[in-house]
Amino acid sequence: MSIDFNALKSALTDLSGKTAIVTGAARGQGAVEAEMLATAGASVLICDVLEEEGAALAERLASEGHDVRFKRLDVTSEAEWAEALALVRDWTGQLDVLVNNAGIINRKIIRDMSVEEWRKVLDVNATGAFIGVKLAAPMMAEGGGGSIVNISSNSAFTGHYDPAYTSSKWALRGLTRTAAMEFAEQGVRVNAICPGLIVTDLNRGSPHLGPMIGMTPAQRAGEATEVAQLVLFLASGASGFITGEDFVIDGGFTAGAGYRRVARETGLL
Repeated sequence: MSIDFNALKSALTDLSGKTAIVTGAARGQGAVEAEMLATAGASVLICDVLEEEGAALAERLASEGHDVRFKRLDVTSEAEWAEALALVRDWTGQLDVLVNNAGIINRKIIRDMSVEEWRKVLDVNATGAFIGVKLAAPMMAEGGGGSIVNISSNSAFTGHYDPAYTSSKWALRGLTRTAAMEFAEQGVRVNAICPGLIVTDLNRGSPHLGPMIGMTPAQRAGEATEVAQLVLFLASGASGFITGEDFVIDGGFTAGAGYRRVARETGLL
């Protein structure tokens, strides 16, 4: 058996003729994901509630020759999701990739968090992705299939002092596996990416970076481009036999950061 490396390279990096939606894409990790997909040749609809930043990103990418548009989207609104999909249908006539990246965080522990604050985080992070899957998967199926990527977190494998965010990311893992089973026969794949500490312009000055990096076996934070590369792989034909899976990208943190710390403190490492 011989391997056609040109075909393999194309399968990994060429999304020409594909259409993608990325939520929460006006800035940070979502913006990098949108740019990565556009650079790979996809037509990309940048969606966010941050209209000025989202429009500016779309304008920049379009000026560089990419087929990109911006649409305001509150992911908690089924009506606004329907508007985004209608725009895509009129624009390219198909949807091949959805990246459910939109998310918010509320750094309060259980005793300090109100029910309203809990509901807001779950509504954006979990319900928003649910609506996206519910409406996007049938449209993908019309065209023979597609790829949905839910951006979860390595917090979805443990518990930490941010109950609403952590619970929402656990919920995304459950949604991912359930949706993967429901839509597999229609050619729609659904996977989750679970990043650890990823540095963007939004958190470079955060006081938690130092302690987190110290606990991470790789001894560094991740970059948004590294997550975006994984998004590109899961959006591409090279991952065609992968669905219902969690992909942790956290420098080994989930693998056993606590045990590594004990080993270092007791002289084993």
